[in-house]
Amino acid sequence: MNRFYLFFPLLLAIAGCASDSSVRRVDPVVTAPHIEKLAVFSSNSAGGLPQGWEPMIILRNKKQTQYQLVSKEDTTVLHARAEGASSGLMQKVDVNPQQQPWLHWRWKINSLLKLADNTNRATEDSPVRLILGFDGDKDSMPFTDQVLFETARVMTGYDFPYATLMYIWENNAPVGSVIRSTYTSRIRMMVAESGSDGLGEWRNFERNILEDYEKAFGEKPGQLIGVGVLTDTDNTGETTEAWYGDIRLLRERFSLTAGHERDRISLTRR
Repeated sequence: MNRFYLFFPLLLAIAGCASDSSVRRVDPVVTAPHIEKLAVFSSNSAGGLPQGWEPMIILRNKKQTQYQLVSKEDTTVLHARAEGASSGLMQKVDVNPQQQPWLHWRWKINSLLKLADNTNRATEDSPVRLILGFDGDKDSMPFTDQVLFETARVMTGYDFPYATLMYIWENNAPVGSVIRSTYTSRIRMMVAESGSDGLGEWRNFERNILEDYEKAFGEKPGQLIGVGVLTDTDNTGETTEAWYGDIRLLRERFSLTAGHERDRISLTRR
C-alpha cells in the first residue's frame, strides 16, 4: 500500500446517501499526549506545500484546487481555494487505530456552497473534507465492490483502499449523519458540521476513529494507511476558500482546561 496517495483519488470521485452516527466539536485543546508521525502544517513556514503531503489529483482533466501554507494568527495553516475545482493533498501513514484512535483537527470556512448536497451525486461538493483511508480484507467485500475495485486496479495499475471515511461540512444533513456512496459501500461521509453556524470561525474537533468507523461500516477498522484533505467545488461550479489547521492522531484525548469544559459539553450535545 506504499503508493496509496497515487491511487486513492479515483475512489474519491464516487460518493453519495445517509445513515446515523455522532460527531462532536470541542473547544481548543491545551496538551497533546502523543502525536503520531503525521506531518503537521504548523511545523512548516508559510509558502508552498507542507512537507510530507502529496498532491491528490482526482481527475487530470478537472481544474485543481489551489493549496498553500499561509501564516494566520501566529501559526502556519493550509489555505485552500477552489473555483469549480477538485483536488486535494494526501499523506501516507501506517497507523494501528487500536493504538492511536483519537483524531483531532480544526478547520475554517467563510461561506457555504449554496448548491452543494452530498446526498445528491450531481451536487456532491464540500468546502472542507478530512479523509481517512483504511486497509482490509477485500475478499470479504460485496461482489459488486470487488468487481469495481478490480476494474479500477486493471485500469490504473494500483490497488485501492479497502474503506474510506470522510468528515465533511454539509449544508443540510444533520451533524452525525453518515452519507453513503451511491457507487460503492466502501466510502462513507460523516457530517462533522452542518449549516451556517460557525462560519468565519475556527472549528475544533476530536473524534474516536474506532467508534466512527464501526458506526459507519458496521465492522472494526484495519490499518489506517492514508490521511487527506479535500476542498472541492467541481460539481456545483462554485468558488470557496477554506483553512485547515493541524491534524493529529493520538493515543488519548486532548486535555481541556476547566474553563473550556462547560463549552465543550454544550457543543457535544448538538
